[in-house]
Amino acid sequence: MSLVSFASEKKKVLIVDDESGMRHMLSVLLEREGYAIDTAQNGREGLEKIKANTYDLVLCDIRMPEMDGLTFLESTKNINRLLPVIMMSAFGNVDTAIEAMKKGAYDYVSKPFKADEILLRLQRLTDQETLLFENQSLKRVLHQETSFSNIIARSPRMLEIFDTIRKIADYKTTVLITGESGSGKELIARAIHFNSPRSNKSFIAINCSAIPENLLESELFGYVKGAFTGANKDKKGLFEEATGGTLFLDEVGDLPLSLQVKILRAIQEEEIRRVGANHSIKIDVRLIAATLKNLGEEIKKGTFREDLFYRLNVLPIHLPPLRERKEDIPLLVDVFVKKFNKEMDKTVEKATPECMQHLADYSWPGNVRELENTIERSMVLESSKELRPDSLPDSVRNVEINPAIRAAANELSIKKMMVIMEQELIKKALDKTGGNRTWAAKLLEISHRALLYKIKRYGLERYMLDKDPGLQFK
Repeated sequence: MSLVSFASEKKKVLIVDDESGMRHMLSVLLEREGYAIDTAQNGREGLEKIKANTYDLVLCDIRMPEMDGLTFLESTKNINRLLPVIMMSAFGNVDTAIEAMKKGAYDYVSKPFKADEILLRLQRLTDQETLLFENQSLKRVLHQETSFSNIIARSPRMLEIFDTIRKIADYKTTVLITGESGSGKELIARAIHFNSPRSNKSFIAINCSAIPENLLESELFGYVKGAFTGANKDKKGLFEEATGGTLFLDEVGDLPLSLQVKILRAIQEEEIRRVGANHSIKIDVRLIAATLKNLGEEIKKGTFREDLFYRLNVLPIHLPPLRERKEDIPLLVDVFVKKFNKEMDKTVEKATPECMQHLADYSWPGNVRELENTIERSMVLESSKELRPDSLPDSVRNVEINPAIRAAANELSIKKMMVIMEQELIKKALDKTGGNRTWAAKLLEISHRALLYKIKRYGLERYMLDKDPGLQFK
């Protein structure tokens, strides 16, 4: 049985009964109601017909020669476990009905039955299966509207981008994705690749700003043995590795001018030359580039070639920042909560309305990446079933940031920031436990002795005395 068939006009029913009179009566009754009917005079014939044809429903007698109805039912479920079977019997009892239902029967009816009784059973089945079909169709539509290649969104601007990806994925034309840091540019690039005919080939990504200029050329184009000190053998570059697939140049705006010329040639000629080589190699690469920079401004400054820009900007996609698509925030929060529940073995169910309001009001300069990090941090600190405002960073709650934290951030000192964050976490744990150090140590996942040491090291005795004036420190 397929769900689609129950949404169509005519349902096909197989009647399996050794009594010719019963087969004839049911055939006339059901054909009059618009069903397409097929019949079998015993279980073996019925099984052969099920193997050879598609039915929406089977009506089967229990007591038959050669193969009884319950054996037929078991065999039918082995062939198609979703095919509904209604069992019929003039000799049945409650135990027989229970056994039939245990073996997978959809329903059970005792003979003799009235015409309305059997029609009611069939109509109930049709209604249930139609509802199931519509429900699953609705779920598919909702999923398509909120999820595309692991990108979660329902905002109109993002849905437009999903539609654009579907339109351009099949073509080799170069794509330029622009957007702020953390907005998901690489996810868009992957969506284009994995919805294209190249999806079974490599998707290779490189961050052009993360590799020193003197290494970037050999990384992209490869080199031949002896091209420079340490080149002990030939090495393929990423353009060659991506042949047949997609090469994603992230932060393409940071490419040095000397390499921009070579990439322009690679796009135009569809060939590259390894460092130190005297011949070119043909390539077949779909190039996708991304940048957070305004390349128009970079062209004016002379740091980006105008001809390369036009080669890259054939199919532009601008990814809006999270603050401009806030209707996506609840969806993303739900996804991240589920993700970190699995990773942390937690059972957080959702964010409270107050917490969600803070998340919606915040500007998210770090975009989706910052939101994900925020949810991860909050779930580490949260011990209840819901994410609450006090588990959010002060910046998200619009609380004045600790000057020491701002100073450490300005100095880019990881060491200082870790010390400050450790103090803040200890204070929050003590606040949450009302000064109970044993409980606080458990929340912080450190030993009680380690907590006492850190309280003394960071001079938090006064903070503790405020919680419990009777405390003594040795």
